[in-house]
Amino acid sequence: MDKLNKTVVIGVIGADVHAVGNKIIDYALTNAGFNVVNIGVLSTQEDFINAAIETNADAILVSSLYGQGELDARGLREKCVEAGIGDILLYIGGNIVVGKQDWNVVEPKFLDMGYDRAFPPGTRIEDSINELKQDLGI
Repeated sequence: MDKLNKTVVIGVIGADVHAVGNKIIDYALTNAGFNVVNIGVLSTQEDFINAAIETNADAILVSSLYGQGELDARGLREKCVEAGIGDILLYIGGNIVVGKQDWNVVEPKFLDMGYDRAFPPGTRIEDSINELKQDLGI
Protein backbone atom coordinates (compact mmCIF):
# COMPACT_ATOMS: atom_id res chain seq x y z
CA MET A 1 0.00 0.00 0.00
CA ASP A 2 1.17 3.52 -0.72
CA LYS A 3 2.22 5.67 2.21
CA LEU A 4 -0.36 8.35 2.97
CA ASN A 5 2.02 10.75 4.75
CA LYS A 6 -0.41 10.90 7.65
CA THR A 7 0.66 10.08 11.20
CA VAL A 8 -1.69 8.66 13.82
CA VAL A 9 -1.01 8.06 17.50
CA ILE A 10 -2.73 4.99 18.91
CA GLY A 11 -2.82 3.49 22.37
CA VAL A 12 -4.92 2.03 25.15
CA ILE A 13 -5.87 4.63 27.75
CA GLY A 14 -5.90 4.33 31.52
CA ALA A 15 -5.30 1.17 33.55
CA ASP A 16 -6.28 -0.96 30.56
CA VAL A 17 -3.85 -3.68 29.43
CA HIS A 18 -5.77 -5.05 26.43
CA ALA A 19 -2.89 -5.32 23.97
CA VAL A 20 -4.36 -7.63 21.31
CA GLY A 21 -6.82 -5.10 19.89
CA ASN A 22 -4.10 -2.46 19.96
CA LYS A 23 -1.84 -4.67 17.83
CA ILE A 24 -4.66 -5.37 15.37
CA ILE A 25 -5.38 -1.65 14.99
CA ASP A 26 -1.66 -0.95 14.51
CA TYR A 27 -1.41 -3.64 11.83
CA ALA A 28 -4.54 -2.49 9.97
CA LEU A 29 -3.56 1.19 9.99
CA THR A 30 -0.01 0.40 8.88
CA ASN A 31 -1.33 -1.75 6.03
CA ALA A 32 -3.67 1.11 5.05
CA GLY A 33 -0.60 3.34 4.60
CA PHE A 34 -0.56 5.34 7.83
CA ASN A 35 2.55 6.12 9.86
CA VAL A 36 1.49 4.59 13.19
CA VAL A 37 2.93 5.71 16.51
CA ASN A 38 1.78 3.05 18.97
CA ILE A 39 2.24 4.13 22.59
CA GLY A 40 0.89 0.80 23.83
CA VAL A 41 -1.20 0.02 26.88
CA LEU A 42 -1.57 1.74 30.26
CA SER A 43 -1.31 5.13 28.53
CA THR A 44 -2.16 8.48 30.08
CA GLN A 45 -3.74 11.40 28.27
CA GLU A 46 -0.36 13.12 28.50
CA ASP A 47 1.29 10.13 26.77
CA PHE A 48 -1.07 10.56 23.81
CA ILE A 49 -0.52 14.32 23.66
CA ASN A 50 3.26 14.12 23.99
CA ALA A 51 3.48 11.51 21.23
CA ALA A 52 1.23 13.61 18.99
CA ILE A 53 3.36 16.72 19.52
CA GLU A 54 6.67 14.86 19.06
CA THR A 55 5.54 13.27 15.79
CA ASN A 56 3.39 16.13 14.45
CA ALA A 57 0.50 13.65 14.30
CA ASP A 58 -2.67 14.20 12.31
CA ALA A 59 -4.90 12.19 14.65
CA ILE A 60 -5.08 10.53 18.07
CA LEU A 61 -6.95 7.23 18.25
CA VAL A 62 -7.81 6.19 21.82
CA SER A 63 -8.80 2.61 22.65
CA SER A 64 -10.33 1.25 25.80
CA LEU A 65 -11.74 -2.20 26.46
CA TYR A 66 -12.13 -2.45 30.23
CA GLY A 67 -15.14 -0.14 30.42
CA GLN A 68 -13.60 2.91 32.07
CA GLY A 69 -13.03 4.90 28.88
CA GLU A 70 -15.59 7.50 29.85
CA LEU A 71 -13.58 8.40 32.95
CA ASP A 72 -10.12 7.95 31.43
CA ALA A 73 -10.87 9.97 28.29
CA ARG A 74 -12.69 12.94 29.81
CA GLY A 75 -10.82 16.22 29.33
CA LEU A 76 -8.47 15.05 26.57
CA ARG A 77 -9.68 17.70 24.08
CA GLU A 78 -9.10 20.44 26.66
CA LYS A 79 -5.58 19.15 27.34
CA CYS A 80 -4.92 19.09 23.59
CA VAL A 81 -6.00 22.72 23.38
CA GLU A 82 -3.71 23.64 26.29
CA ALA A 83 -0.82 21.83 24.57
CA GLY A 84 -1.36 23.74 21.31
CA ILE A 85 -2.86 20.86 19.29
CA GLY A 86 -6.51 21.68 19.88
CA ASP A 87 -7.54 20.97 16.30
CA ILE A 88 -6.10 17.43 16.14
CA LEU A 89 -8.53 14.73 15.07
CA LEU A 90 -9.65 12.70 18.13
CA TYR A 91 -11.21 9.25 17.89
CA ILE A 92 -12.18 6.83 20.64
CA GLY A 93 -13.44 3.30 20.40
CA GLY A 94 -13.90 -0.05 22.03
CA ASN A 95 -15.81 -0.97 25.16
CA ILE A 96 -15.69 2.62 26.40
CA VAL A 97 -18.44 2.58 29.05
CA VAL A 98 -19.40 0.29 31.91
CA GLY A 99 -21.97 -2.35 31.02
CA LYS A 100 -24.35 -2.51 28.09
CA GLN A 101 -25.55 1.00 27.33
CA ASP A 102 -27.53 2.30 24.38
CA TRP A 103 -25.03 3.59 21.79
CA ASN A 104 -27.44 6.45 20.97
CA VAL A 105 -26.79 7.69 24.52
CA VAL A 106 -23.08 6.82 24.69
CA GLU A 107 -21.91 8.39 21.43
CA PRO A 108 -23.17 11.92 22.20
CA LYS A 109 -21.32 11.85 25.54
CA PHE A 110 -18.01 11.42 23.75
CA LEU A 111 -18.83 13.91 21.00
CA ASP A 112 -19.70 16.41 23.74
CA MET A 113 -16.28 15.69 25.30
CA GLY A 114 -14.67 16.87 22.07
CA TYR A 115 -14.07 13.60 20.24
CA ASP A 116 -14.62 13.82 16.51
CA ARG A 117 -15.83 10.22 16.34
CA ALA A 118 -16.66 7.47 18.82
CA PHE A 119 -16.93 3.83 17.80
CA PRO A 120 -18.93 1.13 19.59
CA PRO A 121 -17.66 -2.35 20.41
CA GLY A 122 -17.55 -4.58 17.35
CA THR A 123 -16.87 -1.79 14.84
CA ARG A 124 -14.98 -3.16 11.86
CA ILE A 125 -11.51 -1.59 11.66
CA GLU A 126 -11.99 -1.10 7.92
CA ASP A 127 -15.00 1.13 8.63
CA SER A 128 -12.99 3.22 11.09
CA ILE A 129 -10.11 3.55 8.63
CA ASN A 130 -12.50 4.69 5.88
CA GLU A 131 -13.90 7.38 8.19
CA LEU A 132 -10.37 8.40 9.22
CA LYS A 133 -9.37 8.81 5.57
CA GLN A 134 -12.52 10.84 4.92
CA ASP A 135 -11.87 13.09 7.93
CA LEU A 136 -8.25 13.62 6.87
CA GLY A 137 -9.28 14.41 3.28
CA ILE A 138 -7.57 11.36 1.78
